[in-house]
Amino acid sequence: MNPVLLDIPMVIETERLTLRMPRPGDGIKVNAAIKASLSELQPWLGFALSNPEVEETESNTRQAHAKFLTRESLRYLVFLKNTDEFVGSTGFHNIDWSVPKLEIGYWIDTRMSGYGYMVEAVRELTEFALTELGGKRVEIRCESTNHKSRAIPERLGYKLEGILRNEDLSVDGKRLTDTCVYGKIAEK
Repeated sequence: MNPVLLDIPMVIETERLTLRMPRPGDGIKVNAAIKASLSELQPWLGFALSNPEVEETESNTRQAHAKFLTRESLRYLVFLKNTDEFVGSTGFHNIDWSVPKLEIGYWIDTRMSGYGYMVEAVRELTEFALTELGGKRVEIRCESTNHKSRAIPERLGYKLEGILRNEDLSVDGKRLTDTCVYGKIAEK
C-alpha cells in the first residue's frame, strides 16, 4: 500500500470543533497560542523552550502541510467550529503504515484549556484511525509527570500498557524522564 494514495480528509468536524490540515499563513495563529501558553508548554515540548518567532512557527506549519500530503505525519489544527478561534494542535505522527499503527500527539492553547476540546479532538482522531484508516493500534505517549496530558488517554479508555523508566531526557536535557505508553487497539 502506498500511503500517498490514501484519501485522508483535510478537514474533520466534531460537534464543537473543526480539525484541519495546516495551511500557509496559519503560523500567526499558532504562534500566538504558543506565546500565550509558554509556561504550560515549556516543560513538555521542545518548540516552546524558547519564545519562537512567527517565521519559525510558519515554517513548521508549512512543513506539517507537506508531511500531511506525503502521509509522513497527519497534523490537524483545531478550531472552534462556530468562531474559528484556534484551540490547539493534534494529529498522527510516528506512523507505521505497514501495521498500520499511529501515535497521537496534542497540545492546547492554555486559554482554551478546561473545556474538553482536546478530549473531543483526540476521541475523534482515535475513532478515525481505528475505523477509517484501518489502524490496528493507536498510541499516546507522554511523560509520566505530565498529568494533564495523561488525563486524556485515561478519560478515553486507552490502556496504560507500561511506563518506560529512564526512557528519555526532559525537554531541557537536564534529567531522565519516564514515558507512559497508552494504547488502544482495533476490535477484532
